[in-house]
Parts: sequence; structure tokens; C-alpha cells
Amino acid sequence: MMKEHELKDLGIFRISLPIPFRQAGGPVNAYIIEEEDGLLLFDPGLGTEPSKAALAEGFAQTGHRFDEVSRIVLSHGHIDHFGAAAWVLQQIGREIPILIHPADSDKVLQSGLDWPTLLRSNSKRFTRLGVPLPLLEETAAVLVRSAELGRRLVKVTPLVAGDQFRCKHITLEVHHTPGHTTGVCCLYERTHRLLFSADHLLERVSPNPIIDLKADGIPSGFKPLITYFESLDRVRSLAVDLVLPGHAEPFSNCLEVIDSLSAFYQRRQAKILDILGRGAQTVYEVMKELFLSADGFELILMISETLGNIEVLEEKGVIVRETEGEFIRFRPGRKLPN
Repeated sequence: MMKEHELKDLGIFRISLPIPFRQAGGPVNAYIIEEEDGLLLFDPGLGTEPSKAALAEGFAQTGHRFDEVSRIVLSHGHIDHFGAAAWVLQQIGREIPILIHPADSDKVLQSGLDWPTLLRSNSKRFTRLGVPLPLLEETAAVLVRSAELGRRLVKVTPLVAGDQFRCKHITLEVHHTPGHTTGVCCLYERTHRLLFSADHLLERVSPNPIIDLKADGIPSGFKPLITYFESLDRVRSLAVDLVLPGHAEPFSNCLEVIDSLSAFYQRRQAKILDILGRGAQTVYEVMKELFLSADGFELILMISETLGNIEVLEEKGVIVRETEGEFIRFRPGRKLPN
């Protein structure tokens, strides 16, 4: 089984970058992959000064330069993974393709809506879930500061599932694995059984499938946790010896981590059923019993996780929703859980 120190023989270098988000489960990882003529940079990381300095130091330690980068591939549209991309372009001094799945392109483009704007345009959706409007406004105000974490991009190129990057020593396959976001993608190396898992599969934390917000405030129909498990089943079918994640250290126990995640969500859903057994409740009311606190972006994470688990239970038929009145509430249904 391949060890991380052997990756350099395949032209793969991992650079660990500091981030201020404890929920992520560790520093974010940028990956340099040698191509026949240049470098592929997978997720350049956050756009803060400490993160950019760590990225520059990491390049120097590998013996490579920014101007060797011939393309940047973004796993998904969260700022801790793309925030430094515009800065890297400046260091390169010329235009190169920046690839991201079309489902996430609005998240990284200057033309896309930011989190505070999206929260406000979706305020009715959140208040129907029971979130107090003043709390939602507080969250939007806190997220205004996220602009300090990196710059959005002017132009991106579509990252297409099934495409291959033929690098110097390896070939990477693009796998679209929606769940954490609508457009998150992993890169898979079949010969050496390597999975660049981004935030789709992490060893220390559950990769929270986040609620999808649209500019018009109308739910898109995307059910993050249900979709996440469908993507996870496809990853389970791959032969993987080493996972190169979006955060923290690489790990080799891919199937054990998948099984652990499944068990975690089953326990979470059992607790939600117990909570709803005491009477119909909103998503926000259930969330408050699951988590001690939810401040700033944590509110979005906790609402997303609670709603995602509720949607799983709803699809199984063990709970039903009540839509009459000011709030959407959920209560146990007639079907017994498996």
C-alpha cells in the first residue's frame, strides 16, 4: 500500500495550509501534480495572508514555481478551497484555465451572489424552517467578513465528469460527487488507487452536505444528504488504497471511514426520531436539541445537517411534513424505521 512519502515519485506534492475554521477538521490541502509541461494545482486554498505564505513556502520546498502552473482545478466552490486562486494567477503573470464543475461556478465567480445576499433572498425559506429572522440577519452580517478570505474569479472553465488529466506520471479521472455542494468533484487515479477526495470524504469530521440556496429563494429540489449517500456509494465501488483529502492528513482506511460516516448519520437520525416522537417540530427546533450552539456560519452548517437528516427520514417514509400555517413542521409517520 502506498505511503504519502512515496507520492513525490508520482509527481504529487501536498501542501498543508492554515485556515480559521475549526469545523473543517484540519488545515486545508493544496496539491501540486506534475504534468509533462507544467503543473496542475488542485485547490489553491484560502486567500488569507498566512495561507498564501504557506502556499508559497510549499511551492519552494517542492522545488517548483508558481509560473510553472498550467491549470488550476477547483474541487468545489467553498472559499477555503478557491480563495487563493486569483492571487495565484497574479503570481503566474498570465492567464491559465481555472476549472470547476458548472454546478458550483456561481459560487466562485464575481457575478455570483455572496452568502449574505443569498441568506437574505432565502429568508422566507429559513423562517418557514423556524429560524428567527433576527438570527438570520445576524448570520448574514457575520458572513460579510468572508470577503476578506479570498477573491472571486472573473472566468472559469467547466470541469466535466469523466474527463481525464494525463499528467507526467499519473492519469486523473474526474468524478462528480454532489452532496457537500452541488458541484463537488473528486479526482481518482486508477493505477495507483489514489482518491483526491476534496471535502467529499474526510477522516475526522462528517463532510456536511450544505443547503443549496438560489437567488430567487425557491428551493431547487437538491437534497444534499440524500445525494451525498448516492455519491458515497459510487466512491465505495472504487478501489482506493490512499485517500488524499481536502483537509488534514491522508488516510488509507477508506471503507472504514465510509462505514463510520454511515453509522454516524444513522445515530443522528435515530436521535431526530426520538425528538420528533415528543411532538411535531420545525427544523430549527430539532437543531437546537441536536447542537449546543450555532453562531455565524455554524448556523448554516447545523441547519443543513438537521434538514438533510430529516429529508432522509422523510424519503424513507418514517416522518411526514406539515405545511399548513407559518412554519413547516415534521412528525413521525406510520412507517417504521428500518
